[in-house]
Amino acid sequence: MSIVLGQVLGGVLVAADPAGTGWRAVFLVNVPVAVAGLGCALRSVPDSRAERPARADLAGTALLAAALCALLLPLTEGRAAGWPLWSVLLLCAAPLCALAFHRVERRAERTAGSPLLPPSLPASPEVRRGLLLGVPVFVGFAGWMFVTAVTLQQGLGYGALRAGLALVPMGVAQFAASMLAPRAVARFGGRAVALAAVAHIAGLATMAATVLLGPWPHLGPLALAPGLALCGIGQGLELPLYFRFLLAAIPDRLAGTGSGLAATLQQSCLAVGVATLGSLFLSLIPGAGMRRALAVVLAVQAAGLLGLTVLGLRLPGKDHA
Repeated sequence: MSIVLGQVLGGVLVAADPAGTGWRAVFLVNVPVAVAGLGCALRSVPDSRAERPARADLAGTALLAAALCALLLPLTEGRAAGWPLWSVLLLCAAPLCALAFHRVERRAERTAGSPLLPPSLPASPEVRRGLLLGVPVFVGFAGWMFVTAVTLQQGLGYGALRAGLALVPMGVAQFAASMLAPRAVARFGGRAVALAAVAHIAGLATMAATVLLGPWPHLGPLALAPGLALCGIGQGLELPLYFRFLLAAIPDRLAGTGSGLAATLQQSCLAVGVATLGSLFLSLIPGAGMRRALAVVLAVQAAGLLGLTVLGLRLPGKDHA
């Protein structure tokens, strides 16, 4: 529901252009949501205090933030800035910050401290497998959203509002599929992940065929709807299954840490997806044209989903899910 509303309301705000803000008006969508969330939290979330509050892991927090910034900032801004020296230096610093973070966390766990991310958690094979599920899903989704928005507005000439409305079939299918995720796990076990990936690949193939064989640049929203709906079905299954299988592998005592790990991987992969697939798309447009560039990016995303299919087939069946 939020994906549908976010796209449509974003289009409405950009089209309205309040105070001449242009595309920046999309950020206004967050204001009423944040206010409502704050009000609901103050009213509904009970206050609780630990008998023995843990000390904050300030060193681990600072190093993790430094590692993420050193990785994501140059990937996000480096290409547009022409890959200046600072972007290269930050990318080189990212693995060093990550290594320092790991050593600090390992020492804190060994000395019975309160590490932000205990190294024993991602060391678990089940947790690593759960994290691996999310990489092609979120990298592909973010890149797909970016290239689709550019294609709809610059390639097909849609306005912001029409582009948002064009994605409604995807959002509706995604919402419906997410409601079926528990049944899919009950029936297919871990192979539901493979089923979701296959549906998603079918959607990407349908979109590529529509763009390459259709009357470019006069494709209407109805022509794009079948491919978008199939992509929505795949995404609607993949997202809850990722959280379901990953958090099921997290011990109860580390539930909060596991949730943070799941969300951090999600947000990091979203940024990487826009940076990598978006850069590939923009670099191909001058030579190949927009629709062929889009087809290449969809093929790269489908390749990642093939890996997800293989991983899904290796997950436990319905008797052990």
